[in-house]
Amino acid sequence: MSPPYTKRLGCVKGLREEVPMESIAGPVHSSGGSSQVQSGPRILVVGCGAIGGVIAAHLAELQHDVTVLTTNPAIAAAVRTHGLRVRGESPPAPSAPRGVLEALAPDVAPFDYVLLAVQPPQVEAAAKSVLGSLKGDGKLVCFQNGLCEERIAALLGAERVLGAVVAWGASMVEPGVYDRTSAGGFAIGRLDGATDPSLEEIGRVLEAVGPVTQTQNLRGARWSKLAINCAISTLGTIGGDRLGALMRLRYARRLGLEVMTEVVAVARAERVRLEKVSGTIDLDWIALTDAERAASGSPSLVAKHGLMLAVGARYRRLRSSMLAAIERGRAPAVDFLNGEVVERGKRHGIRVPANAAAHELVWAIARGEANPAHATLRDLYERTRRG
Repeated sequence: MSPPYTKRLGCVKGLREEVPMESIAGPVHSSGGSSQVQSGPRILVVGCGAIGGVIAAHLAELQHDVTVLTTNPAIAAAVRTHGLRVRGESPPAPSAPRGVLEALAPDVAPFDYVLLAVQPPQVEAAAKSVLGSLKGDGKLVCFQNGLCEERIAALLGAERVLGAVVAWGASMVEPGVYDRTSAGGFAIGRLDGATDPSLEEIGRVLEAVGPVTQTQNLRGARWSKLAINCAISTLGTIGGDRLGALMRLRYARRLGLEVMTEVVAVARAERVRLEKVSGTIDLDWIALTDAERAASGSPSLVAKHGLMLAVGARYRRLRSSMLAAIERGRAPAVDFLNGEVVERGKRHGIRVPANAAAHELVWAIARGEANPAHATLRDLYERTRRG
């Protein structure tokens, strides 16, 4: 089988040194009503948390016609007053979007693209709420982890839904202030693999944030990212720490390998052809073999632990968005990650004990029945090993 077609849409942005927090409080560049606003698509970013805020900030800096929609009054007030402020990897200048909305008025001018950047538990409700504000030929772009394109395609039709797999990390430090914790870009495509002029257009827009590639195997890219998220985001929630600290722990790396191995098994049953994550992490290779699972050590197992260490070093500042959601009193997205793997595993008769146990434990943390800590993660490892 020939490799999936991948088209590069632009150049890799250079990295900058991380800037201190106080350096983000510079002058705000406004695009609202400015004559400098470029002719181009009207864009609505729905959700102004970590991912949505960083994306909107980069687009606003380049004077794109971008409006943000947030239901959080504190975020809306902060952005109206100070603009969108980013620190960390390649931060844009503090910039104001064209508009900051807390609700969509019935007479709002329709948008060419709606960029859905809410958490997975809110994605379907958010899509329904903005449908009337999307142009007849407009497209909705999913940035969530998980398999959200399939859910939105059932509402709008697959031809109106695009997917953008995010290959960088960020967190919201306070309302309207964002910390981009790693560099990277996007892989964009359609579920059916078809080419689409809108992919070219939105790809050029997203180059403001990072390098963009176009793929005809969006399902493969999504499932590969799902495997990574089921390990990194979920274990980060349970361990209560940043990725760099967790990946220095051998039991955390082994638990991550077990989680990803189960996801790969379910993906194969779903007839998904996995893609390399960020062009480098090969999930088919990283999945443990039966011999590796039984062995206490082997050259191949050492190599896989080495890769996990490298990922931890590269994304060392990454903090789980699910943990942040729990801390804000919101539902974690674990049903869309490990929970999705558990449900699809049942359909195929595939046991996924590590994902099932992790899924239950995240909900226990959300209910206040367990604490996110290294000891909690170690206990999960011991329980799954005994099972």
